[in-house]
Amino acid sequence: MKVGEEINGYRITTAPTNNNGGKCVWAFAEKGRRPYFIKQFLEPKRPRPDSPGSERSKRIRQEVCQEFEDRHRSVMSRLAPDMRGGGNLVLAEDFFADGSTYYKVTARIDTSTLERPQALEPRQKSVLLRTLAVSLQLLHGIDIVHGDLKPANVLVQENTGNSLHIAKLIDFDDSYLSGNPPGPHDIAGDSLYGAPEWRRYVQEDPAVDARMLTTAADMFALGLMAHHYLTGSLPGYDARYGSPADAVNAGEELRLDPRLSPTVRGLITALTARSPESRPRIATFLAALKDPEVCALQLPRPGTTRPSADVPPPVGAAAVTPESTEPRVSRLRKNLDGGPRSRAAVGPESAPSVSSGNPAAETAPRVSRVRINLGDRRK
Repeated sequence: MKVGEEINGYRITTAPTNNNGGKCVWAFAEKGRRPYFIKQFLEPKRPRPDSPGSERSKRIRQEVCQEFEDRHRSVMSRLAPDMRGGGNLVLAEDFFADGSTYYKVTARIDTSTLERPQALEPRQKSVLLRTLAVSLQLLHGIDIVHGDLKPANVLVQENTGNSLHIAKLIDFDDSYLSGNPPGPHDIAGDSLYGAPEWRRYVQEDPAVDARMLTTAADMFALGLMAHHYLTGSLPGYDARYGSPADAVNAGEELRLDPRLSPTVRGLITALTARSPESRPRIATFLAALKDPEVCALQLPRPGTTRPSADVPPPVGAAAVTPESTEPRVSRLRKNLDGGPRSRAAVGPESAPSVSSGNPAAETAPRVSRVRINLGDRRK
């Protein structure tokens, strides 16, 4: 792609970038005087008759491309842009191949930035989380797993009339039917928000069957996101582990912010259970947050839940203390910046880099399997 180029009727209007894009590049475009977000997949590439390689290798590449197309079209057929109740889903409006390259197009969505969601009032936090959960409920109701749920794949729009923030869910490139994910070498996601069974699946644990990757994987990520939105950081976990899921798989308990209400602490504990079957469904999440006051942070009673000074700061999250007033910067970001994933989800959105609040983690960047809006795929 390049500025001024026309691809399948879409005229590229900005310089393409793979900022947070992994194996995709993206840009803004216009068609019929309407603005769009367009993403170019760097792989797979459709083999041409004159492509190098043996007939067998071409056939294998063609099969990979066919699976890629089938998965995207299957999800798109269930998630129509005008589907009832889908107003907060930013869905693909076009998916096509031009030559050997695949493209996906969504509407361009303008959003506000929300750097510190933890600073919102309880009612605002409740609305933000509940609108996200309603979108997820819509997906799960038709057996679709988002597959890359994380703050980078949520756009936030502020209603200027009432100052409420609405979550708009994006990036369905990695979505799949519940219990029918891509293979371990092709499935995408983010190791920081991935569920325990997803982590074991991509590591090719023989005890994990593909059928174990269901909508419950999204619920694990939702539990982590709720903690992040309410407190400004992920739950804590020992620095020996590369992600919350790795810690849970090792039998460790995640350390929750002591300021969370008992209702939310219980909810997040259940959502981040190791067993997918033990995690609540989305209806339980919505019911738990019906009272906005459960989203209020509470100072713990002196001497009850203050973390020990001997406890090392968690990886991927700021150390939690009652005095912690500056948790890490939110991954929520502006539509006009960059993009989310490893194919780092890039969408009609983008995200600034995230500070973890953990010096050790800052000096040892984590490996993410993230990818771009509507995206490494290897372990």
